[in-house]
Amino acid sequence: MSDRKDPEKFASENRADNPENNGKTSLSPPDASEYVSSLSSRNPVRQRILLLKDLRPGNAGLLLAPLMVMTIGLVFSWDWLGFSGAIVAILISLQVILPSIRQWIAHYLTPSERQTVFAFIVFIAALAALGKYLGVYGRILRWLESFKYDEFGSWAEWVGALGQIMIAVLAVYVAWEQYVISKDLTIQQNRITQQQTIDSYFQGISDLALDEEGFLEDWPQERAIAEGRTASILSSVDASGKAKILRFLSQSRLLSPIKRDRYLGRPILDGEGGYAEDREFGTRVVQLGVMLAGSDISGQDLRWTDLSEANMVRADLSYSDLVKANVSRTILYEANLRGADMKGMRLFYGSLENATPRSRTIPPNYDTGEHTGAVVENVNFTGVKNMSEEQRHYCCRWCGEKSRATIPGGCADIANLLGR
Repeated sequence: MSDRKDPEKFASENRADNPENNGKTSLSPPDASEYVSSLSSRNPVRQRILLLKDLRPGNAGLLLAPLMVMTIGLVFSWDWLGFSGAIVAILISLQVILPSIRQWIAHYLTPSERQTVFAFIVFIAALAALGKYLGVYGRILRWLESFKYDEFGSWAEWVGALGQIMIAVLAVYVAWEQYVISKDLTIQQNRITQQQTIDSYFQGISDLALDEEGFLEDWPQERAIAEGRTASILSSVDASGKAKILRFLSQSRLLSPIKRDRYLGRPILDGEGGYAEDREFGTRVVQLGVMLAGSDISGQDLRWTDLSEANMVRADLSYSDLVKANVSRTILYEANLRGADMKGMRLFYGSLENATPRSRTIPPNYDTGEHTGAVVENVNFTGVKNMSEEQRHYCCRWCGEKSRATIPGGCADIANLLGR
């Protein structure tokens, strides 16, 4: 029950100098008087409602009392007592249940989700109302009255069989989901393992190149070991891994022909902070050779990569970024360049009029361009991007009839110098 306090006692308990208040907001005696007068001036009915509201069922007694009354009414068949006890028990229990439900909804549902749930309830209620007005319930009742219950056994068997089929379908679905998850985990683990392998390769090549005696640059045995490591790792990684390795080797100048002192084997500096190149007589640290033949390097970033003199027969370079890549004297026979970006890609040295594909027997002439060009016979140029006029003329001349039909812009105005 409500504890009515004396005004003076209420004021003394709320004084600022009362040590029990611990700095809480205090009420002066006039404030306490106004509080009591406001309580006394309220409507008696309103006072009773407030008192009933204050009677929150915080202990089991408030719930147990109407339950006992309801039980007595049921035992002695006093309907009026049992009914009254049930009503009071419902009202008191709702005072506990409803706040908890409101807190749960406020905690777990956002305002938009609450609106969605409410709209769904309204939708179900509207469907139920339409069912009544359209006579759906009457049809269901008439169907139930005419239902042959002696045939229900066969229907139950059909339903059981259908349930077993659904369970089997569910089992297959769960197994498939497990397979997909396992496959994704395996792919992720393979990527991590591949990256660790590539990092180890980078470290090993760097140790050879940065050795105090310069073994990688000076001695053939160390270069052979570097080539062996490169060939091994290129055959065991995917397209992304191959692109990473090629970019690393190219930017490290390990794929470029370096000019060397013929007696000491030392690389010669170009006077601008780098090594001097010698396309005709220079020595490459790593000779790609046939390492990339038939490789899938599609959709990769190969910008500014030196792929010159590599054997890339039937390699898949589709949709790759080949901006400023060097493919002079590269064998691209039957390679796939569909959708690749060829902006600034070097196909040959010298002038377009004298440039010809590489030859097995005749050495290249980097001044005139003879035998410095890439072998582009039967290459698929469908949808290549940023092909310059110089590149188009060279490819049309030396790609053959099969590839000429795939070059953007056509080759009707350019002669086929390949002869086939």
